[in-house]
Amino acid sequence: MDELDRRLVNRLQLGLPLVPEPWQVLARELCSDSQVLRQRVQRLLDDGTLTRFGPMFDIERLGGAFTLAALRVPEERFEAVAALLEAMPEVAHNYRREHAWNMWFVLGCASERELRQTLRRIEQDSGLAVLNLPKEETYHVGLYFPV
Repeated sequence: MDELDRRLVNRLQLGLPLVPEPWQVLARELCSDSQVLRQRVQRLLDDGTLTRFGPMFDIERLGGAFTLAALRVPEERFEAVAALLEAMPEVAHNYRREHAWNMWFVLGCASERELRQTLRRIEQDSGLAVLNLPKEETYHVGLYFPV
């Protein structure tokens, strides 16, 4: 990463301006060109420096439902169960934990009913019980990691 990449990543962590042409605003702020900035974001995504670039939606305010869930997956089945979850559009992400409940994932669905159906489908397809950990309270934690 060069200095412009660092300034760009630092600025993007604060969000895009909510204006008709946000890349033009960023270009002025960073003394660059909007096309150059978009190309740099794409390069950082392509090389894995950035793993995600996109909006964060409050699914509940949009009428949807989400939950954090976990599975106890036998090690010999871990990759197969991970592939099962990764193939599901409702699964936002899943990851390994060093714990008895060793596979954790986040589900986002259009409704509570669909969420319950998806949890049942995961249990049926995997043959494993799902630990469902729905949100009890919302906390907003602003994270900023200067690079």
